[in-house]
Amino acid sequence: MLDIKLLREKTELVKANIKKKAEDNKLELVDEILDIDEQWRKLRYQADQLKGERNKLSQEINKAKKAGKDAKDIIKKAKDLPDKISEIEERAEKFFSELNKKLSLIPNIMHPDVPKGKDETENKELKKVGKLPKKDFKILNHVELCEKNNWADFETAAETSGNGFYYLLGDLALLNQALIRFAIDFMQKKDFIYIEGPLMLRHSVLRAAVDVEAFKDTIYKIENEDLNLIGTSEHSILGLLSNKVIPENKLPLKIYSYSACFRKEIGSHGINEKGLWRTHQFNKIEQFIFSTPEKTWEAFEELLKNSEEIIQALNLPYRVIEMCTGDLAIWKARAFDIEVYRPTIKEYGEIISLSNCTDFQTRDLNIKVLHKDNERDIVHALNNTALATSRIMVAILENFQNKDGTVTIPEALRPYMFGKKLMKPNKPLF
Repeated sequence: MLDIKLLREKTELVKANIKKKAEDNKLELVDEILDIDEQWRKLRYQADQLKGERNKLSQEINKAKKAGKDAKDIIKKAKDLPDKISEIEERAEKFFSELNKKLSLIPNIMHPDVPKGKDETENKELKKVGKLPKKDFKILNHVELCEKNNWADFETAAETSGNGFYYLLGDLALLNQALIRFAIDFMQKKDFIYIEGPLMLRHSVLRAAVDVEAFKDTIYKIENEDLNLIGTSEHSILGLLSNKVIPENKLPLKIYSYSACFRKEIGSHGINEKGLWRTHQFNKIEQFIFSTPEKTWEAFEELLKNSEEIIQALNLPYRVIEMCTGDLAIWKARAFDIEVYRPTIKEYGEIISLSNCTDFQTRDLNIKVLHKDNERDIVHALNNTALATSRIMVAILENFQNKDGTVTIPEALRPYMFGKKLMKPNKPLF
């Protein structure tokens, strides 16, 4: 959530940020929050004053007893203070809870270069890289190609699990693993630390990472337990430093992680009845940086560079898009997408999402940096996809498809495919 001090001290900046996002309905919310904050602080002050009085009376009682004097009047005076303090603190806690609830609805302060726009149709294209494929034959979409070559079984997966799931077979299953191992090797050479985290997290951790309102549409909840399946290992990495204070010389802390990911994908996009592009379960390598506030935008550029190098190594044509104000999630200060070209639909589709969330998520989880002068700041958190295998596989199948139905394997992946240069049809399992 946003820092309450920022609302107090730079109210107009916060309101200008809200206006830039065209969320004018939240302007009154800022005033409501400041009013609640004032009432909360008054109650905290009253409680502190009463605690001070309680301590003073306690000392007077001790002195009176040591001096052999009658302390009944002082004891009577002090008797009601604990109940008064408790009652005030209880009221203060209610205000504090309401304060945080409303504060979480105020958007993060955006980078000044974020382009203004109403929605995703007004996102800004920053650049295009790579040559588009030219074929002298009709390119099959990845579902047709997979079923023709026996590389995937969507029908059986629908029977066992429902739409949005799949069985990968033979060369395509190997390609999935090749992509994972290629990405791991790539990130290891960048001196990032590899971790594998929990695939289930408590609500309090996910609440810091994503919009609570989106839970019902995106997050799988474990029934009767305070556990949820992760939608990306970003969430597990974020929770790794909860309530910790990190010495400045340990930052930036650069981490990457492999995990299976799970998403309901309910909403406007929906789930593909067949295929690998939009699914309930997929595999992903995530890269993440915990940074000092001073180095946050250097970290942003580093994450972008890593992802571009991965896509360039796979020789896939892509473009970089910046999210406009209307498409930027409230917890993000700036975000870029990398989209790969799909020749079957002659459009670019998102495969990588880079976000700088500054201190919005880490404030909720109380993750701090200890500076050399012993001052403390909230750590900044940045995340970016290194590689999500399912969508990359779609791009490879479509961009490197040959007339005979085989697929040329990108050179960077061949060492992980037992030296194979072509993906060929699999023999039926039975």
